Amino acid sequence: MTHTVHPYAHRLGIIRDWKSRWFGAKDEYKKFLKGDIAIRNFLLKRLQGNHIAGIEIERNAKTFRIIVKTARPGMVIGRAGEGAVALKNDILKEATRKGIEFPKDFKLDIEEVRSPESNASVVAEMVGEGLEKRLPFRMVLKQTIEKVMANRDVKGARIAISGRLGGADMARYEQIRRGGIPLQTFRADIDYARHTARLPYGAIGIKVWIYKGQIFNDAAKKAAATESAN
Repeated sequence: MTHTVHPYAHRLGIIRDWKSRWFGAKDEYKKFLKGDIAIRNFLLKRLQGNHIAGIEIERNAKTFRIIVKTARPGMVIGRAGEGAVALKNDILKEATRKGIEFPKDFKLDIEEVRSPESNASVVAEMVGEGLEKRLPFRMVLKQTIEKVMANRDVKGARIAISGRLGGADMARYEQIRRGGIPLQTFRADIDYARHTARLPYGAIGIKVWIYKGQIFNDAAKKAAATESAN
């Protein structure tokens, strides 16, 4: 059997941090986990089409904070902040409906993603939008990966899709790849995301890997700079 590990989970504690950060919550782990999953699922559904790059949640004894990272912050915030206020109220309604304990004075921060083409979640959603518009899947893959590789920070990328491609009766798997993606190197900064495109004849799964180079700590960087200077 294969030993496939999620690229994000593989690097937790090395170059990645948890997407849910709690402090002093050992006794309420089950309740907090259930609440975080419900909030994330609701936000992903509510903000569909806004190119959401990630949702982070921070809890401690006094504060509760939700950070939404998006490539389209103007659409989420709305005119004069009306969209953000409406979203905050919708989160409270969903928490009440699901029976989740939720502070009414929580903070909702909306952060802009500066380089959307180098974020796997945004790229996966872009591919999904192209497929849902019934564009040829090979053209969508080629155009998307060219946009990704045009970014200066990206060293390698891979996009894979599977399902009834082009409306064929038999499902199949197609992928396109540029550059290198060292999945086994812990210090390699690899962004990974999955997305599902809903088409009339069935769902198509999308997976995206984006490699942005290796991350070294400050000591290693200084040593490398000293060696190159000598």
